Amino acid sequence: MSDDHKAKMQERQATQRAKVAELQDPEKGLVLVHTGAGKGKSSSAFGVIVRALGWKQKVGVVQFIKGKWKTGERQFFDRLGEVTWHTMGEGFTWDTQDKDRDIAAAQAAFAKGREMMESGDYDLIVMDEINIAMRYEYISVEDVIAGLDARDKRTGVILTGRDAKPALCEYADLVTEMTEVKHPFKSGIKAQRGVDF
Repeated sequence: MSDDHKAKMQERQATQRAKVAELQDPEKGLVLVHTGAGKGKSSSAFGVIVRALGWKQKVGVVQFIKGKWKTGERQFFDRLGEVTWHTMGEGFTWDTQDKDRDIAAAQAAFAKGREMMESGDYDLIVMDEINIAMRYEYISVEDVIAGLDARDKRTGVILTGRDAKPALCEYADLVTEMTEVKHPFKSGIKAQRGVDF
């Protein structure tokens, strides 16, 4: 049985190595979209930040929605002192209840993100919850794609939030959809520090 397993694994290894040999480095930053109704979109992006920092890459974050909400990731990266961080949103739209203010905040956040993308100073920019800003039409998907097109060649971008626009998903190099299977909120459990924020 072990000889049979070894032969199968050697065959898989050869197939995988052949596939990898055909791949090319695009020599540009990639565009990743984290979307879907499940939790983990921003958390996954923050994990990629840790990976980039491990390679001594320069990283920036622009948050579109979370406002002054105190989060563990923000506190961690502030202590680390290696991530340029701009929290530009004013909180959830049901908190502000002022569409014009929400639009102005989202447009200012995208202007900051675009400035960072075009600067050539960053290897990775995370635009956290930008998909929500597009969902509510505070910024247009066309403007976001134009900004992505104008980014410096070196800069990769992660765009998070539910309901990513189809045009953005088509444009992106990688799209991951988080699927909710079970959520403690539906069982009456409030968000937990260190797990949810």
